Amino acid sequence: MDADIFEKRKKTIDELVHDKFYVPMKAKEIAVLLNIPKENREDLMQVLDALVSEGRISVTAKGKYTKYPTDVITGTFCGTQKGIGFVTVENEEDDIFIPESGINGALHNDLVNVRITRQAAGDKRREGVVVKVLKRGLVRVVGTYEAGERFGFVVPDNQRLMRDIFIPKDGSMEAQSGHKVIAVIDDYGDERHNPSGHIEEIIGHVNDPGADIMSVVAGYEIPSEFSEEIMDYVAKLPNSVLSSEYEGRKDFRDLLTVTIDGEDAKDLDDAISIEKNDRGYTLYVHIADVSEYVKERSVLDCEALERGTSVYLVDRVIPMLPHKLSNGICSLNQGEDRLTLSCVMEYDYKGNQTGHEICESVINVDRRMSYTAVKKILEDRDPEMMTEYSDFIGMFELMNELSAILREKRHKRGSIDFDFPESKIRLNEKGVPVEIKAYERNVATKIIEDFMLAANETVAEDYFWQGNPFVYRTHDNPDPRKILELCTFINNFGYSIHVGNEEVHPKELQKLLENISGSQEENLLSRLTLRSMKRAQYSTECSGHFGLAARYYTHFTSPIRRYPDLQIHRIIKENLRGKFTPSRISHYAEILPDVAKQASVTERRADDAEREVEKMKKAEYMTAHIGEVFDGVISGVTARGLYVELENTIEGMVSAASIEGDYYAFDDKKFELIGEKTHITYRLGERVKVKCISADKALRIIDFKLVKQ
Repeated sequence: MDADIFEKRKKTIDELVHDKFYVPMKAKEIAVLLNIPKENREDLMQVLDALVSEGRISVTAKGKYTKYPTDVITGTFCGTQKGIGFVTVENEEDDIFIPESGINGALHNDLVNVRITRQAAGDKRREGVVVKVLKRGLVRVVGTYEAGERFGFVVPDNQRLMRDIFIPKDGSMEAQSGHKVIAVIDDYGDERHNPSGHIEEIIGHVNDPGADIMSVVAGYEIPSEFSEEIMDYVAKLPNSVLSSEYEGRKDFRDLLTVTIDGEDAKDLDDAISIEKNDRGYTLYVHIADVSEYVKERSVLDCEALERGTSVYLVDRVIPMLPHKLSNGICSLNQGEDRLTLSCVMEYDYKGNQTGHEICESVINVDRRMSYTAVKKILEDRDPEMMTEYSDFIGMFELMNELSAILREKRHKRGSIDFDFPESKIRLNEKGVPVEIKAYERNVATKIIEDFMLAANETVAEDYFWQGNPFVYRTHDNPDPRKILELCTFINNFGYSIHVGNEEVHPKELQKLLENISGSQEENLLSRLTLRSMKRAQYSTECSGHFGLAARYYTHFTSPIRRYPDLQIHRIIKENLRGKFTPSRISHYAEILPDVAKQASVTERRADDAEREVEKMKKAEYMTAHIGEVFDGVISGVTARGLYVELENTIEGMVSAASIEGDYYAFDDKKFELIGEKTHITYRLGERVKVKCISADKALRIIDFKLVKQ
């Protein structure tokens, strides 16, 4: 059956079921009602089966089709370590609580039908039971194999799965206990029987260096290897810029140019130059022209779209593009001619942009700089660094000058700056964490951030007003309800924000962050403010960026590691070359919504994997420090206990039951634990000493105990 006819027939039957079904009907009765001839009854059954699998209609035990009761909702099941679950429903803020007795064989990520058994009331959310699993969410499971005499089990790494996977002996690939494996589920079992399956791949032993991190990678189904076909494609690419590729490009090779990145970075996709005259500044942001080598619809392009982004883990990078491109011909390496797209911006001395140009170019980087080296020059005035880079000091000082002006201008319009310290985790040759410390932003990181933001905004505004298809980076206004909840919460600490017509201006959140700076509750309130905001995403609509208080914003500056940047480079180049014909405009209008959606999905996947690896390595680090005492700050308070963050960014929990000398009750207004007899109070921001009493790498948890001072 033709796909369009199939969808139209689905819609017709769906409407029939919900508008005209007063009693359940059999398939043949539906066929008569819709005048479907006998020879097409098989097609009808395909349509009915599809509607049932999507949860749009129901089929009784007697084979009659009917609409679902109004108290049945379709959503995605989310398991928990505690054996209970929740169902999230698309376009609904509140999820549905599923008790253990109501899970009925559902597994994490399954699409399910849920019957509501209790409506929301006060602080209690809706409750329900799973009545049907419509579609299984997981086929492959990553975990640790445990061998038995006649069979084995895979214990999932993902604690949300709640159930082990039974593995018959002939499906074990001769895995041994302790092997990290990928298992394929063949039978999902039921409420009384565990799922069963077979092992597809042995990643390595749990004690092998890197096996733990690769297990996380496999769990998120992040592609980590490139196929032979892709490597053959890459092998044919040049190792240096060809003479024919210079034609039609602006030559900026004589311009003093630097890259500024982390010490370990190898994929250098942005370089900067700056000049000053009597009218103001000229800022050059040069971005690697990856689109020159990754042609649309090539096997390499399809792979880059599937990956969506490079993934940065503590000991490795899983690149979007093979190393020959990401570290070679596309990387803006010192002393090498490289093809770029340049955004040249003119500013007056107040930071107002007076003109700009976006062009194809060629550059040759004079120095590859690190954030640390630039900081030592601009902040520390380190004599050794000042001597080594004497020819560049004037340029760095100009960069710092313009960066500060642009940052202040962005601040005045309301741009919100969350400055949480990142973790720097160092591993030894066996993959064991030996040092964890806070990685703070400095003057150099801010320069790059300010200049990349400027280029991204400039490109976005330019192409918005051209009215052609484009991919934007958007950040929608916060949900009014979450902002009202934030207002109520911060009032308990004596803070307030102005909300007009159920909307908040980013300046109000900016002021809040400034007001709480240095306070005991800064950590918690900053994180709660961040959580009240929506997640940034990619979109073909230019709806603005709330967090940056920017009307126009895109991602232009990282095409080596982000697919949307690569995609818009193609659009820019076609436009510059006069090839943006009606057919190409139509082509991009058709494909860009899917590009934006895929990029948003893969970005979230990468973020989740990076966060999980970090939590795992922090827990592993603390297993070597059991019994040691640390200084920390109370970063969160709940009824269960206190969260304490150490100076090195590691966070653990002090159970309320473990606090000696009293019973501690939770005050949900002030977010404090208060002793009933002693009236001793533990509150946010308070400095405490804690002893590490346990750490579990598999569960990603760290337990502390308070030490009396």
